[in-house]
Amino acid sequence: MQIENKVAVVTGAASGIGRACAEAFVRAGARVMLSDVDEAGVRAAAAAIGAEACACDVGVESEVNALVAATEARLGPVDVFFSNAGIATGADPLSTSLDVWQTQWQVNVMAHVYAVRAVLPGMLERGQGYLLHTASMAGILTTHGNLPYAVTKHAVVGLAEWLSVTYHDRGVRVSLLAPLGVRTPMLGDTDSAFAKLAAGPIREPEEVAAQVLAAIDAEQFLILTDPIAQTWMERKTNDLERWLTGMRRMQAKMESMES
Repeated sequence: MQIENKVAVVTGAASGIGRACAEAFVRAGARVMLSDVDEAGVRAAAAAIGAEACACDVGVESEVNALVAATEARLGPVDVFFSNAGIATGADPLSTSLDVWQTQWQVNVMAHVYAVRAVLPGMLERGQGYLLHTASMAGILTTHGNLPYAVTKHAVVGLAEWLSVTYHDRGVRVSLLAPLGVRTPMLGDTDSAFAKLAAGPIREPEEVAAQVLAAIDAEQFLILTDPIAQTWMERKTNDLERWLTGMRRMQAKMESMES
């Protein structure tokens, strides 16, 4: 899809990957609505790049519906919806409260479902549209330390694959962004054991934005931020037992660095 003159919504757009992608979309000629739960932050980001802004808690379906309605009123029908917002609270299954699990499920999974429910009917009626979903390599491999994050990101991968299989031939394209480490507030300390051992090569948000834009142009499903991710995926699928052993070793090393 050529994004020029298209209407795009980007969630989680006050900072990080969301803001960088929104700015790249604007430069490419799209009409863009930025959204984030941080109202002041998203309005500042939108003003800086020449876009629209709408505060939204994507974990609440009525707010996602209001975001889509506001976009249609200000810019027109949504051609591209980028479900990018996410959170990474949580730890192991014993210390993580069920409230944290539920919040992650709402923001990291159901927000994507709410967006699809809001924009897919119009896309199918017009015979075209684009759904982008930010997961993580945590959703294809796994991640150390944060079980709710790994589980919810796996769910996003499954959702995006299903949508691509089901609606591609009806004109709706789907992309799945599965980043390794990206220098954003969510990554946190780049000197941490996780960042040094498990996050892979750390990219800048602007690099990821360029990759996302290229993927939309090529209508490419899987967007990886570094070639090493493909290698890690192949190691997992080629010999799962060996891969699990290696991940256990990495877990032990991270724990020793943090102690």
